[in-house]
Amino acid sequence: MSNITMSVSALLLDMDGTLVCSTGDVEKVWRLWCQHHQLAPEPVLAMCHGMRSWEVIRALAPQLDVEREAARLDELEMEHTGGDTIAGAGELLRCLPPRRWAIVTSASERVAHHRLNCAGLPLPDVLVGAEAVSNGKPDPEPYLLGAARLGVPPARCLVFEDAPAGIESALRAGSTVVQVGGNRRLDPAVVAVIRDWREVKVTLGESESLLVTLPTLAPESALRPHIAV
Repeated sequence: MSNITMSVSALLLDMDGTLVCSTGDVEKVWRLWCQHHQLAPEPVLAMCHGMRSWEVIRALAPQLDVEREAARLDELEMEHTGGDTIAGAGELLRCLPPRRWAIVTSASERVAHHRLNCAGLPLPDVLVGAEAVSNGKPDPEPYLLGAARLGVPPARCLVFEDAPAGIESALRAGSTVVQVGGNRRLDPAVVAVIRDWREVKVTLGESESLLVTLPTLAPESALRPHIAV
């Protein structure tokens, strides 16, 4: 294992499983929803992580009214979920310049604010929620919009993600991706895998760039040109 330092213009951050420990809560909500509709939970749980409820419902329960069911899921989220922070997330976010980071989540903005508040994390100036895009992850639209709202090219953004759908979304947007959690890379293009945010160090570089240092198992050949080892 070695360290890499990347010079980037902004950080784009997923929320569930990346900033907030909410995997169990997400699965609980989907199980309740499946029980209400007498649906087998296994296919839903295999698909739901990192994806908007819209895409999951359309794929696995197309007979249902998508907007109504998405609203039902939001209510279940508000009632049954809270969220503890991933270690080190709060300390890092509070040190970042406000216009140098954004949250890009498959949750609605309402649920995102609820989870961030429960976890004691700062609210970002820019938050791209489920209702902000026509196509959710793994489509690149969420991360393209996050970069655009910060006024930064996607190629100059470093994305932190924990789920395959989110990783694919960020890579298709042209960004560099760091994986949060897991013992192996979920995609060969992921440049690093971190256990939590205590392994990440961010300092200000020249021209308001961010210098991000973190451990990686990725070979040098997998790193993007703007990464200096």
